[in-house]
Amino acid sequence: MSGRAGETPDRPPGLTLVSREGKSYRFDPGTLCLELTATGGPGAFARWEVLHEPHDLVAWAGRSRLPEGLDLTVSTGELERARTLRDAVFLLAADRAHGRSLGAAHLDVVNSAAAGPPLVARIEPGGTRSWAPGATGTQLLSTVARDAIDLFTGPFADRIRECGAHNCSLLFVDTSRPGRRRWCAMEHCGNREKVRAHRARHAPAKP
Repeated sequence: MSGRAGETPDRPPGLTLVSREGKSYRFDPGTLCLELTATGGPGAFARWEVLHEPHDLVAWAGRSRLPEGLDLTVSTGELERARTLRDAVFLLAADRAHGRSLGAAHLDVVNSAAAGPPLVARIEPGGTRSWAPGATGTQLLSTVARDAIDLFTGPFADRIRECGAHNCSLLFVDTSRPGRRRWCAMEHCGNREKVRAHRARHAPAKP
């Protein structure tokens, strides 16, 4: 089975996610590789898995911060490797967020994916940007893995955060100038935690 991605309209960076209550909200993790971690994850996070079929990865690429117009074909094998890369990036980012050492096995997954050829951009006669035709899932994964390497070795490596809400583990890069971002999205976890704290402060004292 395979899937293909076409053009999408202009959009701000980030993904539209849906809460447990069915409300949509905008989540911008700040980088391509962390956008992939919002599709599921290892262990207990597998219950959030959305990459079930090749066309699911194609759809994710179309919603990601990659420039529009990517004509992508994904195979079943590439989908499996995408989940493996996603889980490795997820665990590496969580380690970074909590000040732990990066796992060698997870680094191997990222480095292996990055070794392949990435997506190829091209310039059109009119000066516009487009993608070379025939993009593959392997090229997509190489591009994501190289983005992860740039993140984990770059100036924002110490700005990787896990959402501060008690029941959210979304990962993001804090690119704010003061470096005080706490929530995956203010309209989602930020507001919920403010309401939760307010109720706790005004709850009747227990006898």
